[in-house]
Amino acid sequence: MNIPRPLRALLRLSLAVTLLHAWFGAFVRISGSGMGCGDSWPRCAGAWFPPMDQPTLVIEWTHRLLAGVVFAAVLLAATVAWRARASEGIGKRGGVLRPILVALGLASAAIILGAVTVWLNNLPLATVAHMIIAAALIATLATSLVRAGDLGGATPGSGTAKLFRGSAAAAGLALAVLIVGGLTAKVPGANVVCPSFPLCGAGVSSPIATRLVLIQMTHRVLAILLFFHLFGLTMASRKLHGAPAAVRAVRISFALALAQMLIAGAMIGMQMPPALRSLHQVVGVLLWLAIVVTTLLARRGAPAEAPLPPSIAVIIARGGGA
Repeated sequence: MNIPRPLRALLRLSLAVTLLHAWFGAFVRISGSGMGCGDSWPRCAGAWFPPMDQPTLVIEWTHRLLAGVVFAAVLLAATVAWRARASEGIGKRGGVLRPILVALGLASAAIILGAVTVWLNNLPLATVAHMIIAAALIATLATSLVRAGDLGGATPGSGTAKLFRGSAAAAGLALAVLIVGGLTAKVPGANVVCPSFPLCGAGVSSPIATRLVLIQMTHRVLAILLFFHLFGLTMASRKLHGAPAAVRAVRISFALALAQMLIAGAMIGMQMPPALRSLHQVVGVLLWLAIVVTTLLARRGAPAEAPLPPSIAVIIARGGGA
């Protein structure tokens, strides 16, 4: 695929910085630095370069700086793609231009919603909405890279409708896990209400505790369902020899799901420090990326009439498909 090297490099940079930003977002949350700059936005504590004398301020300021780098990288990629839109594999149907333009819109929305989150004093629902936009941004950047021939997009072979449906269902489940996981992390008390794993292991003594347990256990049940779904998909894909890239992506997804389960258990059983607890969100984001890539690769060989399920149609299909 004849994609200009600068564009391919910018697409890779955009995805890499977005993933880094997602990890740092977890560190902001775990360290309690979400309001480290106060209610000042886009400035931090009323200044562009405030005194770096408080850890929470440094963490939040760095997070905002990374958000700016994400936007700049996506903007540059969109600009290069637009100028080269007449080239093969860029502007026409199935090219990289459409998903990267969608990614630019999502990056802009993420910045705006980040400001709203600060003005609403880190309200849980605003934070979860921020996470959904970030997941959509990762999905559209993955779409552009697969179309550019990266992430297995250059590997010949065809998928099947069954593999596509299975991976699309996994993407829907993964998105649900991310959303409920965001609520678990942000609703006060929901992340610590269950001292055991995989069961909650605590008596419920009040209506408030009941709601917190419901949030936490919904997150766990969805995660377990995703784990076993990916296990079944991995077993089923062993007989599929015509789609090596998609099969490899399925196996990577299952490996990440297994790692995520182990990290979740260790977080509760070993009382991991904040820097290590942020791995839970990092692996979760990588799992989302791997499942989206699996869906994109499987769709390339699926029958043309096979539609995307409604659960991920907005994120992947409107991002350009594969």
